Amino acid sequence: MVLYVLVALLVLLVVLPLVGVAFWMLISMIVSGLVVGALGRLVVPGSQRIGFVMTVLVGIGGSVIGTLLGRALSVGGFLTLLLQVGMAAVLVAVAAGRSRRSVSGYDRTQLTRRGY
Repeated sequence: MVLYVLVALLVLLVVLPLVGVAFWMLISMIVSGLVVGALGRLVVPGSQRIGFVMTVLVGIGGSVIGTLLGRALSVGGFLTLLLQVGMAAVLVAVAAGRSRRSVSGYDRTQLTRRGY
């Protein structure tokens, strides 16, 4: 009986808070990735044909790379945010360039100009 109580206390006091923290970190990473990715898309001129998920992934990647650069250069919080948005913009440009190229080596813009 004592063993069951100890296991229940272990689950309640250790396992559930760790799961909650991990879940909260996942949600905050997605939200910050969306914000940084959207700001990165605003920086890049023209329309980008990347979806919501790619915007979040690009934002997360830009956040990670920008934070690493900011810490390596020992800059403040605002400059780190600018680095994050800049890196997200670079990743948006790369992702948008990849989405424009496509089917068997043809460029989509060439296919639409020729009427295919």
